[in-house]
Amino acid sequence: MTTPRKPHVRRQYWNEPTMGWWERSYLLEVARGLAITGGVFLRNMGKWMTGRKGALTAYYPEEIRADYAAGNRGKHILTQRPDGRPQCVACNMCATVCPAQVIEIDAAFDPDDPAHPKYPSRFEIDYSRCVFCGFCVEACPEDAIRMVKETPDLPGFDRDRMWLGKEELLNWQAHADVAKPYPVRPAAEPGRSPDA
Repeated sequence: MTTPRKPHVRRQYWNEPTMGWWERSYLLEVARGLAITGGVFLRNMGKWMTGRKGALTAYYPEEIRADYAAGNRGKHILTQRPDGRPQCVACNMCATVCPAQVIEIDAAFDPDDPAHPKYPSRFEIDYSRCVFCGFCVEACPEDAIRMVKETPDLPGFDRDRMWLGKEELLNWQAHADVAKPYPVRPAAEPGRSPDA
C-alpha cells in the first residue's frame, strides 16, 4: 500500500518581491533588455569606428592585450640562484596551500650545500586545473615562485601537454633577482667532483 503524495506548496516569504504591471507585461521587459544590449553595441561600434578604445578583438597568437590589469596573475616561473639552480628548497608550502592541488614537488638531498641541502628534483604544475589564485606565490618563504603577466602558448587542446616541469619554469623567463639571496656555495675541494 502506497501513501498518497502531498501536493507541493510553495513557501511564502514576508519580503517576497511583487511584480508591478510593467514587469508582468512580458514584451515591455524584452524591449527594455534589447534597448540596453543595443545601446552597448552601438556605443562600442562608435568607439571602434572613431579609433577610440572600445570592445576590440585581439587576434590572440599575433596580438597580445596591452590592457592587462596591474594585479594580473599569469604564468608561473621559478627564480634562480646565482649558480642557475632553483631558489626552491622543496618545503612544499606552495603545494600545501594550493586550493586546486596542482603543484607536485619531489625533494632531493644535496649534502654539499650546507645552507639549504634540500632542493626539488621534480617540480611540476598542472595548468589544466590551475585557478591562478597566486596563493603559491604568497606562501613561498624563499621567493622561489612568481607569476608573470605574459601567458604565451598556455591555452591548449591536450591536457597532457599542460603539465609544465622544472626546466620550463626555470628557463622560460629566467629571474635571478630574488628577495632572499642564498650564500655563495663553497668551492669544491681539489680532487673531488662537485656532483659526487
